[in-house]
Amino acid sequence: MASEDRILTSHVGSLPRAPELIAALGRRQDGDGPADFEPLVARAVAEIVQRQVAAGLDIVNDGEASKPSYSTYIQERLTGFGEIDAARLPRERHREREEFRDYYAKSAAAAGSESRRKLACIGPVALRDRNSLERDLANLARAVGQSRPLAGFMTAASPGVIARFHPNAYYPSSQAYREALGVAMREEYEAIVQAGFILQVDCPDLASGWTTVFADRDEREFVAECETSIAILNEALRNVPAERARLHLCWGNYEGPHIHDIALESILPTILKAKPATLSFEGANPRHAHEWEVWKRIKLPDGKRLMPGVLDTLSNYVEHPELVAQRIESYAQIVGRERVIAATDCGFETFMGACRVHPTIVWKKFEAMAEGARIASDRLWGRRKSA
Repeated sequence: MASEDRILTSHVGSLPRAPELIAALGRRQDGDGPADFEPLVARAVAEIVQRQVAAGLDIVNDGEASKPSYSTYIQERLTGFGEIDAARLPRERHREREEFRDYYAKSAAAAGSESRRKLACIGPVALRDRNSLERDLANLARAVGQSRPLAGFMTAASPGVIARFHPNAYYPSSQAYREALGVAMREEYEAIVQAGFILQVDCPDLASGWTTVFADRDEREFVAECETSIAILNEALRNVPAERARLHLCWGNYEGPHIHDIALESILPTILKAKPATLSFEGANPRHAHEWEVWKRIKLPDGKRLMPGVLDTLSNYVEHPELVAQRIESYAQIVGRERVIAATDCGFETFMGACRVHPTIVWKKFEAMAEGARIASDRLWGRRKSA
């Protein structure tokens, strides 16, 4: 969507879940879902869409209310996943955890146990259940009809990020595994667009994979893996119009040094080969806020738009609207005001129960972003002089 007379606002996907919803998701994940689970989710989606609109967001979603996480929700939708003896899997490295063991041991203890269910791919991957997707689409359609935002979007896991969180113990290669996932996810991608929503494909593996799954590769080899993942994604999106899709990449939505993150400039020429017309990426946190200057050196292809993060999703600081405006304008002055959508670095609660920002503050951040977008819009369209 083009920002024709003002900067539009959106976010990346996950939003704080109410305690009763987290409890219900946990029981459902353990195979003991409450009888009122579906009505509970429907009410949560209606409320969360209304709150987004009230906070000033233009392009809204369901907050991923029905999902335990943005990547592991597929465990109930696809075949091929199950428990496996960890000894049968290769040990996954993590560049930063290896260097800062004491820090991560302390931060993990403070954060509590992870809520995600850890499964591996142990058999053929294929579509198993479409009912949960249909319910998600219906809930969002109903909520959008009631609150009437400018547009709605829905997130879906990319083949690469599914592979990132579900180790392969079945397919002969990583590429074969990702290719199977692309085929299996194609119907979900197409259904979201056919329902009238913008599809957001979550691809954090295209940046964070450098420090995790592919930590044993050099930079050239990692970029080659990204090329493979993007080719697989493009094939899965062959029936999805580019302008109806956006791609989100990030370096891992966790607080830490991030000194081993691969530079945006190193992966960007490859990322821009992906079909989605809109690119979402981190642009507000202390490790990547400087990378807006990359766009001075790498031309944004015709037909592409940027959705940079102008809010940090790990800090309880509420960004000043003037700072938000400055961040927006930094991009708009390079690529053009019509090609920028303001958003967040990542989701606020990518795994249920693991929201680093207090829910009340999340909404204050959104209000600050909406006000910052108004300030930037007035300046970019000549309705207000620059500060």
